[in-house]
Formats: sequence, structure tokens, C-alpha cells
Amino acid sequence: MLDDRTRYRKRRYEFGDGVTMQLGRRTLVMGILNATPDSFSDGGRYLGTDAAVAHAVAMVEQGADILDIGGESTRPGAEQIDQMEEERRVIPVIAAIRRELPHVPLSIDTYKAETAKAALEAGAHIINDIWGLKGDPHMASVAAEYGCPVVISHNRHSHQYENLVHDVISDLRSSIGLARAAGVKDEWIWLDPGIGFAKSYEENLELMGRLSDIADMGYPLLLGTSRKKFIQRTLNASPQEVVEGTAATVAVGIMHGCQIVRVHDVAAIKRTVRMVDAIQYR
Repeated sequence: MLDDRTRYRKRRYEFGDGVTMQLGRRTLVMGILNATPDSFSDGGRYLGTDAAVAHAVAMVEQGADILDIGGESTRPGAEQIDQMEEERRVIPVIAAIRRELPHVPLSIDTYKAETAKAALEAGAHIINDIWGLKGDPHMASVAAEYGCPVVISHNRHSHQYENLVHDVISDLRSSIGLARAAGVKDEWIWLDPGIGFAKSYEENLELMGRLSDIADMGYPLLLGTSRKKFIQRTLNASPQEVVEGTAATVAVGIMHGCQIVRVHDVAAIKRTVRMVDAIQYR
């Protein structure tokens, strides 16, 4: 049954190109599309525009509500790329998906402000920033200029915490402050607890059990646990063998107030979401 954390975050978004999106009626599934050669579980599979579009169409047919397109791997040890290379990978893909799927909200997964701006111009609707507006000092201004939802993810360079949940909330509040100072309205801010980023195995598990504390901050909460290493370690399995573990984290997340889940295995997780929503959204 819906609790107060979810109830007061019902929001409807209407974008200038006619695309709409509703939060608070059911959990939204965000499908991951990596236009990269080196992502940890599917690097190189969707690097070409045709392959990326075909995968995007397949995910929407499987039930994806949003598509998240990224051009730079965020796995540990991944090679950083410059803005021009990132744009070369993602802008043609975004433009092509926008033509093929004109009613589907698109998200750009980047921490670079100029890439985000180019993606929004090409047809993206949402910015998903793994560095919580702290990786590029101009990112918050781009979000404010375009009046788009921005996913503020928890991340940090230091892995040292005095109190994990308290520190995560403090870091997120700092990012929210950057957004507000740039003119981003509260209704456009989404939060991501940053599972898998700057956290140990034990800290990821602890934070999964405390997601309601993040939801209590009053912003829509996005959860991105799909195929991540803490699930692989728990199940002693490869990234392609942890769909059940991902489904378990998604179920826990929804029951703790998460409204959007970011996943690779859309068909299986969509079924999980429908079951949990039948309990939660009644």
C-alpha cells in the first residue's frame, strides 16, 4: 500500500515535444542503453546506431518507460573519454531513437555539461549525472536552462564515511543546493543513492536496507542496481547471471520508496515491478 513517502511525490511532466511522463501511479522502468565499447556487462553490443536503435525498440516493447543512453563506461578502471568522443557516440543514437520512438522519454547518462546540452538539443529529456552536479560546474546551469528532470546521484572520491547514511544524505543535500542555486526547481530534482559508487560491499547492502531514509528527503528516488558487483558477489555469479538478484534489489527498493528503477533486463524486471506494484500501489 502506498505510504506518505510515495504519495506526496506524484508528478506529471510535459515536455515541449509532446512527450509526457507520470510519477506516482506505478514504478517506472528505465532501460539502460550503453553506446560504449567497455561497459561492464554489455560493452560494445550497441555501439553502432542501428544496433542501439534496435535494442531501444526491443526494450520499449518489453516495457521500458524511459531509455537512458550513455557513452562512457562508469565501471571501476574504465578509460575516461573527452566530450567530443562522448558526443560522437551518443548524439546520433539519441537523434535516431527520437525519430523511431517519438513518445518515449530519453535520458542522457553523462557528467559533462556540454554533452548534456547537446543531448537535450538532439531530443533527450532528462539528465542523469553520476557525479551529482559536482563533476562539471556548469551542469546545474544546463539543467536549469532546459527545465528538465535531473538525476542527482550520490558519488564521492573519498570512500571514507563517518556514518554512511548520514553522509550520503549530507552529500545529496549539497548537490541539491547546487541545483537550487543554479535555478533548478525542486520538482525537477530526482535522487539516486548511488549504489555501487564509492561504497564497499557491506556499505551497499547497508544502504539498500536504508533506502527509505533517502526517500524521506522528499524527492523522487531512482535506483540503479542492475547487474552490479555487490549482487554478483552475493550470488557468486557473472553479470549475465544475476537477474534474480537484481529483481530482489528492485523489489526492496520499490517497497522503500523508489519510483524509478534503472535496469538492463527489462522484460524480467518489468514482471517484478508489476508484482510489487500490485502490492504497493493499491
